[in-house]
Amino acid sequence: MSDGYAGYRSQLVEALQLKGIHDMAVLRAVATVPRHRFVPGTLEHRSYEDVALPIGAGQTISQPYVQARSCELLKLTGRERVLEIGTGSGYQTALLAMLAESVFSIERVPELARRAHEMLRELNFANVTVMHADGTLGWKPNAPYDGIVVAAASPEIPGPLVAQLKPGGRLVIPVGTREEQVLTLVVKDADGPGFEATPITDVRFVPLLGEFGFALPES
Repeated sequence: MSDGYAGYRSQLVEALQLKGIHDMAVLRAVATVPRHRFVPGTLEHRSYEDVALPIGAGQTISQPYVQARSCELLKLTGRERVLEIGTGSGYQTALLAMLAESVFSIERVPELARRAHEMLRELNFANVTVMHADGTLGWKPNAPYDGIVVAAASPEIPGPLVAQLKPGGRLVIPVGTREEQVLTLVVKDADGPGFEATPITDVRFVPLLGEFGFALPES
């Protein structure tokens, strides 16, 4: 992509490799997707730093390492149907769109959902659908999913999301309190409704608000 930022993306890829990201498809996606298009203009100069950045409405675009690790944990091959909870800026959505056959993304904040939808269309990611809704409920009409990634912290693993996974499907979600969480990999049993949860790394995300997440603030 000839936009003047290719060198910065290459440096980010090198930084992610040093931190342990080895999935070449994930690294190619990071090297391709223009992260600077998904951050506010005043922060564009920091868009390829390995840090989280504010995007408005009290939300953030997550640290690239965490997003790349989440994508890597899904073990995508390009043929999967993926659900993303927390569209945010749409950057991780774009990464997933390069890694899976189809991506369905839910965002609770209407303005963020609209902006992400417009940017993803502008960048020609045609295999993505964005909806404004309570992400903790999942998106049942398009289930089951091969993979689900949640970009906000939940006090527990939401039952509807596990139910919407295919047998053997993988869910990546930060679990914990509002202040401290652990990125967790959930693999659904191949022959039943149960699952195995494996802690991956300590993280810090905004809270997942909704019926099966943290309670919405009283208006």
